[in-house]
Amino acid sequence: MLPSIFGSSLFDDWFDFPAFPALREVDRKLYGRRAAYEMKTDIREQEDHYEVDVDLPGFKKDELKLDLENGYLTISAGKERNEEATDKQGKLIRQERYCGTLQRSFYVGEQLTENDISAKFENGVLSLSIPKKDTPKLPERKTILIE
Repeated sequence: MLPSIFGSSLFDDWFDFPAFPALREVDRKLYGRRAAYEMKTDIREQEDHYEVDVDLPGFKKDELKLDLENGYLTISAGKERNEEATDKQGKLIRQERYCGTLQRSFYVGEQLTENDISAKFENGVLSLSIPKKDTPKLPERKTILIE
């Protein structure tokens, strides 16, 4: 147990220390101050489907991508940022580019297709509805008693 002077992650607190500012600068420029908290996911089980809510603050709908392959649903979010600074004569004195992606995968079963899953993105939250499908039952194991 950590003393209350530390936050929820001692490792994050250590690298947020002023001696290491460059280590987190790229993530902050792309995703904001809360980059470590991206893609928080809530999954609720209903009778016939699962409801999945993924927090993606700061992203736009066109920066998100959903893929379904071999039973895995993969959620990807990517951002790109370009910065350019010039002096008074218009000469380029600094140019920086940042690019980054976040990705998360969930096994949803090989019997689902992309038409079975519905998705909606609103106010920085990606909401998915994933139906439950009957999985093929494995053969029941029978034991033979030895006399």
